[in-house]
Amino acid sequence: MFNKILIANRGEIALRIIRACKELNIKTVAVYSEADSNSLHVRLADESVCIGTPPSKDSYLRMDNIISAADITGAEAIHPGFGFLSENFVFAQMVEEHGITFIGPKPEHVKIMGDKILAKDAMRELGVPLVPGSPGKVATVAEAKELAPSIGYPMLIKATCGGGGKGMQIVHTEHQLERAVTVAQMEARANFGDSSIFIEKYLQNPRHIEIQILADQHGNCVHLGERDCSLQRRHQKIWEEAPSPVVTEEMRASLGATCVNAMKGMEYRGVGTMEFLFEDGRFYFIEMNTRIQVEHPITEMVTGVDLIKEQIKVAAGEKLTLKQEDIRMKGHAIECRINAEDPDTFMPSPGTITFYHPPGGLGVRIDSHMYDGYKVPPHYDSLLGKLIVWAPTRADCLNKLSSALDEYVIDGVKTLIPLHKRLTLHPAIIKGKFDIKWLETKFLA
Repeated sequence: MFNKILIANRGEIALRIIRACKELNIKTVAVYSEADSNSLHVRLADESVCIGTPPSKDSYLRMDNIISAADITGAEAIHPGFGFLSENFVFAQMVEEHGITFIGPKPEHVKIMGDKILAKDAMRELGVPLVPGSPGKVATVAEAKELAPSIGYPMLIKATCGGGGKGMQIVHTEHQLERAVTVAQMEARANFGDSSIFIEKYLQNPRHIEIQILADQHGNCVHLGERDCSLQRRHQKIWEEAPSPVVTEEMRASLGATCVNAMKGMEYRGVGTMEFLFEDGRFYFIEMNTRIQVEHPITEMVTGVDLIKEQIKVAAGEKLTLKQEDIRMKGHAIECRINAEDPDTFMPSPGTITFYHPPGGLGVRIDSHMYDGYKVPPHYDSLLGKLIVWAPTRADCLNKLSSALDEYVIDGVKTLIPLHKRLTLHPAIIKGKFDIKWLETKFLA
C-alpha cells in the first residue's frame, strides 16, 4: 500500500479522497492555486503545495508543477479525481514515466476512451452494443451526405474528442447538414484543438444509463449496477439516482455482464463508467469515463462499497476481494448537484458564503468543501457540493430528499437548491417518467 498520495484536484472530490486516504492510513498532499489557499482540502491534507495562480491553465492543468510537487513531497502516487487532468493520457503517461503511480487506468486505455471513435471501435470488437453511425471520423460534408441514408435522419454530429455538448449538432434534414458539419468542426477545433467529428443516429427520447465497473490488475472485474443520469441541462447532469426507475434486474445483470466481459477483454484496471443511451428496451454505448464520477456516491450508498478506497487499493496492486455475487443494490439513492448558479438563469454565482447549514439525519450525506465565510472563486466549475440521500424505496428517498432540501441553507450566493426542491414535487419525477430532454423541453421550457 502507498505511504503518501498527492491529490491533483480541488474542492469536494479532493476532500473525499483525503478522507478515504485517512481511513487507509495514507498521508496526503494537497495541491492548490492561489485562489484556493483557504480551501478545506488544503487545511485537512497532511502537506500542501501551491502550484500556481488562479486560472486552471496556470495551476491545476500544469502537469510539470503537479509532478514536481509529488517529487518534492515524496508522494508515491497521484490521484487525479475528476475533471482537470483525470482523463489526460499524456499526464497519466508522464506520471508513470516519473516512477509515480497514476491512480487510474493504463495511459493507453485513457487515450482510447478519450477518443470517441477509438472507444466505439474498441467496444464494437468487444461485443458492446453501439448507436448506429459512421464507421469512423467524417472529414467532409460530401462524406456526411453519403453516409446519411444508411444512418437515417435525424442524426447527431459529435466532436471526436468532445464532451459537455460542445461540438454537437442535431440534423433533421439534408438541408441542415452542411451548416451543422461546419459548425461542429469549428466548435470542436475551438474547444478541443481537434476539428474531427463523427455521426450517430439521433435517438428521440432516450434515458442516460451508466454502469459502474471496478477492475484490478489481476484480471478480476465486477460491476456495481447502474445509475440513471437522465436529468440534464445542456448535456450537463444535475440529478442522478441509483438504481434506475426503468432498468429491471434482468437488464442490469445482462448489461453488467457485457460491461465486465469488455473490461476483462481490455485488461482494464481501476474504476470506470460505461455510459449508454436507453430507448425502447435497448442499450447503446456512447462513451466511457476512465475516472471516478461526480455521481459515484449514489452507487456507494446502494452497494455499501467505498469506491475511492477500492480505487486506491487496486492501483497499489491489491486483488479485488469483492465477487460479483457479493454486490447487491439495496434501497434507492438520489444525488443533487448543488451548484453556485442562479436556479432560473443558471448563471454562475461566485461570492462569499455568509451562512451555511447542511441537512442531516439517517441516510443523508453531504460531499462538500463549503463552510461559513468560504469564498466561491469564479475560476472553476460551479459545483459547491452534492446532497445524497438514501432510503429503502424510491418514494421514501424522494420524501427524504425534499425534507433535506428544506433544511439546506446556503446564504451569500445563489444555488440550485430551489430548482431541486421543485423537481422533487413534480409528477413526472415522482413517477420516474423522464428522459434526457425532459428537463429542458418540459420542465424549464
